[in-house]
Amino acid sequence: MTTMIAATPHPIFLAGRWVESSDPLVIENPARPGEHAGSTFNATEDQYEEAVTAAVRAFEVTRNQPAYERGAILRSVSDGIKARREELGRLLALEAGKPIRDALAEVDRATLTFRLGAEEAERMYGEVIPLDLNPASRGRVGIVERFPIGPIAGISPFNFPLNLAAHKVAPAIASGNPIVLKPPSKDPLVMLTVAEIIEEAGAPAGSVSVLPMTRELGDRMVADDRFKLLTFTGSPSVGWRMKSRAGKKKVVLELGGNAGVIVDATANIDWAVRRTLVGAFGYAGQVCISVQRMFIHEDIWDTFMERLVAGAKALKVGDPLDPQTDVGPMVDGAAASRTQRWVDEAVTLGGKVLLGGRADGNFFAPTILTDVPVTAQVCSNEAFAPLVVAFRFRDLDDAIRAVNDSFFGLQTGIFTNDLQASWRAFRELEVGGVIVNDVPTYRIDNMPYGGVKDSGLGREGLRYAIEDMTERRIMVLAQPQ
Repeated sequence: MTTMIAATPHPIFLAGRWVESSDPLVIENPARPGEHAGSTFNATEDQYEEAVTAAVRAFEVTRNQPAYERGAILRSVSDGIKARREELGRLLALEAGKPIRDALAEVDRATLTFRLGAEEAERMYGEVIPLDLNPASRGRVGIVERFPIGPIAGISPFNFPLNLAAHKVAPAIASGNPIVLKPPSKDPLVMLTVAEIIEEAGAPAGSVSVLPMTRELGDRMVADDRFKLLTFTGSPSVGWRMKSRAGKKKVVLELGGNAGVIVDATANIDWAVRRTLVGAFGYAGQVCISVQRMFIHEDIWDTFMERLVAGAKALKVGDPLDPQTDVGPMVDGAAASRTQRWVDEAVTLGGKVLLGGRADGNFFAPTILTDVPVTAQVCSNEAFAPLVVAFRFRDLDDAIRAVNDSFFGLQTGIFTNDLQASWRAFRELEVGGVIVNDVPTYRIDNMPYGGVKDSGLGREGLRYAIEDMTERRIMVLAQPQ
């Protein structure tokens, strides 16, 4: 298969075959409403059934694949993504509305994710444990290994349609499990293109399917007992409902947040401002760990806010294909309209707009708010938009309590040069990750990533994902007495 934005629809990848269906799926360009970025197909019920049946059958092959074969497939995929970097980056910019610099960075991260998958495939270590802890267990030793669990159902989101899908596909291949991936309907083309690379890498037939599908068919996948794990990245409301329907299978949920950042009086202000601009407004704030709530020490409030507003004013909003663009469009008009409603509500409740605050089609200018009641939607829910709400604090304990006053707990950043403050934040913040001297938006692909409370269940990051995709099994060796 080739290509960039083809005039003909891109076929879907069904258990090693490229097929079409009777249900066309047109992909809109978020930066140019009404203009198409390409097209493909939604899978039919029969095609879904064929994919799941093939995955069950393929498990008899993948579960017995040696580590060197799994590693070789993953390295080949990583190399293939790297070789098609410019093509994949442009495709991301067109169908996801992601500024080209960020799109290329996502391609580079996917290259790393598959390479890390190869490395983890080759070091799925077990352990030897002594069992002779009492007289009745004399002469016995235990050997513990990890074994693949079986077919995996993966559902990936629109905001990182390449790398967050890679965080499901790469560990599945690495651990010897087949996977059926439902890519996001808004931007499925990039993973269908990666499926070409997976096919060329020699993945066993049926071990990987990439199937766009309707929500109704996706619901069927959630409840299908032939899958042994459901791994979902998306909104909390959808994710927790899925868990309730998933039956006996394992469930990993990587959901949303309203991430906070604390800027202490000892912080390097210039660094904190530069990183907050990236963390708050990168990809139009459509990141689960985007900076949404800022807690700024009162001693540096004026200086920090002045520099932040000036920096946000200088950001370029515009065409994702322009290398100078900092902030592209939101995913669609509905997202921009919702953001407008939430900002308007914040103002009605007494909030002040220091910058931005207005939608322009699918675009929303970088927005900075203050004096907003914590009950407002922009504080209490996930904005998923290029906006931040700033609060003053006097004592670090107050800032930590304010961050924790949330249904969510994904990641938090704290800018400080006080070592004790760092340790206190690490001990007391109710989140999955504490990022010291950087924004909560920081992530590299080998770290454990996930949240607590409504932000999710389980962890991603190659080695940590593999823990959920495998089961420990012990063999006890007894020496006859």
